[in-house]
Amino acid sequence: MSTLRIARPAIAFLTGAAVAAQVLTGVPAATADTTPPETGPSETAPVTVTVNTRAGLAAVSDTAVGTNHAIWDGNLGTNETADLLKAAGVKMLRYPGGSYADIYHWKTHTAPGGYVAPGTDFDTFISGAERTGAQPIIIANYGTGTAQEAADWVEYANVTKKYGVKFWEIGNENYGNGHYGADWEADDHADKSPAEYARNLVEYSDAMKAVDPTIKIGAVLTTPANWPDGIVAEGDQATWNDTVLSMAASKIDFVILHWYPPYNDAADVLTKTAHIPDMIYMVRRQIAEHAGARAGDIGIAVTEINSGIAPNTQPGALFAADAYAGLLEQGVFTVDWWNVHNGIGTVTTVAGQTDYGDFGMLSSGGCSGDTCEPPLNTPFAPYHALAMISSFARPGDRFVRAATDEPLVAAHAVRRADGDLSVLLINRDPDAEHQVEIDYQGFTPAGGAPTVQTLTNGATSISTGQAGTATTQTLPPYSLTTLVLHPATAATGAPTAPGQPAASGVTDKTATISWPAAQPGASPIAKYEIHRQNGAVTEQFGETAGTSFTVRNLVPGTRYTVNVIARDTAGRISWASPPLTFATGSPDTSSCSVRLTDTSDWGNGFVATVDVTNTGTAAIDGWTLHFTWPTAWQSVSSGWSANWTQTGTSVTVTNTPDNGTLAPGASTSMGFVGAYSGPNVFPTAFTLNGTLCTTQ
Repeated sequence: MSTLRIARPAIAFLTGAAVAAQVLTGVPAATADTTPPETGPSETAPVTVTVNTRAGLAAVSDTAVGTNHAIWDGNLGTNETADLLKAAGVKMLRYPGGSYADIYHWKTHTAPGGYVAPGTDFDTFISGAERTGAQPIIIANYGTGTAQEAADWVEYANVTKKYGVKFWEIGNENYGNGHYGADWEADDHADKSPAEYARNLVEYSDAMKAVDPTIKIGAVLTTPANWPDGIVAEGDQATWNDTVLSMAASKIDFVILHWYPPYNDAADVLTKTAHIPDMIYMVRRQIAEHAGARAGDIGIAVTEINSGIAPNTQPGALFAADAYAGLLEQGVFTVDWWNVHNGIGTVTTVAGQTDYGDFGMLSSGGCSGDTCEPPLNTPFAPYHALAMISSFARPGDRFVRAATDEPLVAAHAVRRADGDLSVLLINRDPDAEHQVEIDYQGFTPAGGAPTVQTLTNGATSISTGQAGTATTQTLPPYSLTTLVLHPATAATGAPTAPGQPAASGVTDKTATISWPAAQPGASPIAKYEIHRQNGAVTEQFGETAGTSFTVRNLVPGTRYTVNVIARDTAGRISWASPPLTFATGSPDTSSCSVRLTDTSDWGNGFVATVDVTNTGTAAIDGWTLHFTWPTAWQSVSSGWSANWTQTGTSVTVTNTPDNGTLAPGASTSMGFVGAYSGPNVFPTAFTLNGTLCTTQ
């Protein structure tokens, strides 16, 4: 049998294709130093955690917590597996498994070139999904299949069998078909470009929706700052994402991301969740650029995710919990762990625990040499992390802002319809416990010890009890802790939350925010308050008796997230509205203009040109250009045709002797090599000699 091993350039992670190859061949998928770094004792000062219920984020969908099933897993359809997934709260199951999807033919239940285990056919999968209580998400074969084959699958699933399968992906990681160099995804199309994928995507969507117009079609995208995102291949006019969305945005209902973050070690991978807000923001911005009025109807699904290192021990669990919470609070509608079962790989010791290098969350019970995994279906640490996420953030709950002042401690929170608040605390420190003090804004917890769930390093289950107080907790080393808190006073008679706000008339300094009215409770609504999120703290922009408000004095080139809160005549306040994120631009007119162009990209760096034009009426004799990177992981490595310096995230560019004078209407061009280790969000605000320029 053949394997589907990944060979991505200069990237130390694997996707479902390579993991499947590990199972089939018994060859270890990767080797890595997973020994956590030594750390000193925890600081005596407690960690401050801030939870702000006025800073609302996304609501939890009914498909939030998911995982992958693969047709080479002989335990795919067993009752024991289904019952374990149900106990963990899994609500989405993906089939038929990573890159196998692009060689799988559902009618014959075959995957030429790969292994198909007995008892893994589509009907058996659906039976297991129903027993689990999870919705299926199906990958239609793009690589070696046809639109008609996919349409026939929809007909069999939803017309003949009435399974009601709603979500359908078109292909798996089709950018891995060799077009960008690495070749792990099967693709029989002579043309392997993103344009060809987009053309076929439209054909698939039309054929499948002709059978069942209620289904949702998903398009494969690249994940920001993960190969081959940002790369324009030879013969293409744009990147994979821009090409696919420009041609097929009108035919899709969601986009598909896979996330296996690059890492140096176990400690490093735990920091990568900081990339999530910018990662999802960039994808939403790409969708908005090409989908227009439909942009809000196109969802985001992360249908493969894994830590890629120490996947069976506590780092895998900490990464899973933090990543699921981070993605869900940004509005991703499903996050699907790779994988249910996978097989033993490279065996290491991590924080005193045996890690089997198994990308599954349940043991396959296999051996490598003299080392054997625990018995079949023994849960690994990430299984318990998913179970905790399911308990922490239930469908219909809404995430709210939470933050800490200690990088080794992360926090997330959700509010519930009954007024309760749930807080997830993650201690990434492998050696030291951390004391935390929790400050609540917009919520007053009841007294007494709260209900606490804890997953500690090496634990075989989640412990539940009452400990600490609502405002003070002790976090064990390498642990997950969830608190469920009741309000001190039951909220009765308050208005409902206002509806989804929208922004219009956004300029460099102003924006008009509008929202659907809240419904009054026991008293009439007196006013609405508009709050800006600044970390976990909110700043009130203003208030109005109407349902529209114009915010002024904004900072150009800045991203804002706002919520609206209703207050009635008795002083009761509503929960926060859903969030609205918008970005201010540059002035329409100025005495200077700047154009930054990404001329080439290779996944963690790029070459850019910067063109500066004197659009004023007076000559410029000597100039200084300034801009600020949006993130801490972006930098200027080198530059030319100017003097380039960077301090922190601030970049200063000064003229050279030959380009310091710019007559009215004159331009000068310079360039730099940029580097990034996370989503590469370009700056949009530039000043020239202190004057804010128009950005082209």
